[in-house]
Amino acid sequence: MAAGGFSKLPNGTVVVALNLPSPSPAGGPAGVRVLVHAQNRARALTRLRNLGLRAIYLRGNTAPPTPDEITAVLHHPDGLIWRTAPDGGVAVTELWHPIRALLRTPVPAPAPAVAPRG
Repeated sequence: MAAGGFSKLPNGTVVVALNLPSPSPAGGPAGVRVLVHAQNRARALTRLRNLGLRAIYLRGNTAPPTPDEITAVLHHPDGLIWRTAPDGGVAVTELWHPIRALLRTPVPAPAPAVAPRG
């Protein structure tokens, strides 16, 4: 189960933070911290499930978003960002990335064209 939490904002919306194993191939980061801004917790999790992250659940509030993380997600136009998860409480200086950068699959190179013999 992924560690995570949420913070309810004064306007009634929530910011959900989840530490997840990376969906990227072996070359990607070991784990990621995903932030989602939505109307409520259920909608935040639905946004992630609609992107293909099906087994996402939020049980408890063990790792809520920090004030800096809340500011970052509120200032992003998609309201859905990620970065490498901190290891053992070590601060991460990496910038936040849009979610499509994490879920993007590499495009295979086109096969070379073969001229017909004749």
